[in-house]
Amino acid sequence: MATATIRKQNGLSSVKGVDKMAINLSVALNGNGNLPLWTPTTDNSSYKLESRRYIGCKAKLVEWIFDLIGKETENAHSFCDIFAGTGSVANRAFGIYQKVIVNDFLPSNNIIYKAFFEDSPWNEKKICNILSEFNAIDPHSLADNYFSINFGDKFFDMLTARLIGYIREEIIAKRPQLTDKEHAILLASLIYSIDRMANTLGHYEAYIKKPIEPKHLQLRRVDAQNYKGAEIYQRDANELAREISADIVYIDPPYNSRQYSRFYHLLDNLVQWKKPELFGSAMKPKEENMSNYCRNSAFRAFQDLVAHLDARFLVVSYNNTYKSKSSSSENKIRLEQIEEALNNCGETHVYSHSYTPFNSGKTEFDDHREYLFITKVDREKRDRAFATLLCWG
Repeated sequence: MATATIRKQNGLSSVKGVDKMAINLSVALNGNGNLPLWTPTTDNSSYKLESRRYIGCKAKLVEWIFDLIGKETENAHSFCDIFAGTGSVANRAFGIYQKVIVNDFLPSNNIIYKAFFEDSPWNEKKICNILSEFNAIDPHSLADNYFSINFGDKFFDMLTARLIGYIREEIIAKRPQLTDKEHAILLASLIYSIDRMANTLGHYEAYIKKPIEPKHLQLRRVDAQNYKGAEIYQRDANELAREISADIVYIDPPYNSRQYSRFYHLLDNLVQWKKPELFGSAMKPKEENMSNYCRNSAFRAFQDLVAHLDARFLVVSYNNTYKSKSSSSENKIRLEQIEEALNNCGETHVYSHSYTPFNSGKTEFDDHREYLFITKVDREKRDRAFATLLCWG
């Protein structure tokens, strides 16, 4: 295996020639049984958008979704994914439409969209050199920090948690020399690199209560692109609906009581880096970005959304998890209510597809199906049906 010359710089270990290679830290134990030896290898691969765990991800359904959209719509040049989540639907839309609006109110999702989609300047060599610099850091030389104190030996082993927190501080230190896109790429690369290492079932609602096997963190770059037609927002969907227009609006809100801001609080905390006080065993901050679609008012919120969207076609994803054995997975909006609301907007066609979703817990899904509603909007019919909602704004 190739070796490298290690030298001390600013109190941290770095690797000579680090700009020419990414560092892969393979594990070997010394006499104490706990200190790893560091051996570098080259890894020039990058993370694709879908390369992270996320509840409700539509990556395996995009072909089916866009095949139906293509058959049901015409003369469409703009597309909006108003609850974008992982961004997998928007990612496909960029190859089809001239303008694509991407929205989600989670800060971690927003920074990922900017990294993968935003059309602004960035330098690939600069990014790779910085990531290589980070990969050369020996976590044994690091002191505890906000991240390790709160999340070490819970969601990550302590050494990895120290390194994550240190890298986050280094990104702040480098911010004056970074473009907005470069800053987003570094943060997104950090998110994607730690995702598979997390001591979780795929989200941060809780961590696995067992000893954590130490792992070496290796940062890889996300597969950043520049799309000229990208418009990226971090807004409440119902508020944004009153300000934008698109030929097609794709709607895939959360349907059950599980708040995404609580599931991915650690990633939002890492991105915002406000270092709030944390509470409970899962170390969550005070509640923020809580969705009305996860509450009993969900149907009212859905009606308000479709009533105010300026679109020629509405495309709605829905699944039948309301039949699940877990009360937290029960849908807050019934299938019949979705049909009612969309039929009030115009002619609606419904399609279904057998599908096994990402399941991070013990919920059992019997005959799980994904539904796709495609509505050709009749503005006069919709305005009459939702006259009261529209009157109140």
